[in-house]
Amino acid sequence: MSDTNQQKGWVIVYTGDGKGKTTAALGMALRAAGHGNKTAIVQFIKSDWPYGEKESLKKLAPEVTMVTLGAGCIGIMDDDKPLDEHRRAAQEALQKACEIILSDQYDIVVLDEINIAPSLGLIEVDDIINLIKNRPDRTNLVLTGRNAPEKVIELADLVTEMREIKHPFRQGQLSRKGIDH
Repeated sequence: MSDTNQQKGWVIVYTGDGKGKTTAALGMALRAAGHGNKTAIVQFIKSDWPYGEKESLKKLAPEVTMVTLGAGCIGIMDDDKPLDEHRRAAQEALQKACEIILSDQYDIVVLDEINIAPSLGLIEVDDIINLIKNRPDRTNLVLTGRNAPEKVIELADLVTEMREIKHPFRQGQLSRKGIDH
């Protein structure tokens, strides 16, 4: 581990209605891998649906590890799963995130889409607060997703809000491989 890893880790929040929250966190993982640092990514909402980032991250192993435990996006893209299934998946992701964080094997732990999970009724805000407060001192924790709880924002060292100004989807254009999936 590099000398910078011996400093107190930061809590970083990427939130807002605009695109780019997960992409910013993945960019940090890419940067960290270039320095030989280890990153774990736990996905709370996204499922095993294929997308470009997942394939790229495989090429960064063993520096970057990704665990996808979500049941998929709730209420969109033909989601017909009951809320209990989404809740069970989020609880499983929460448990896995706790194990990964407490293992103290990673310089950065990304909790992808965790910010929105409380507003969807999948986990409690206090679950997130406990992850933040109980992490090893050196661990940098990155939390992504819309609707970041105010308590999480207050605990964070760095908060960035992505704001949509214009998006082709609003004109009926679907996502494009390599651009936004």
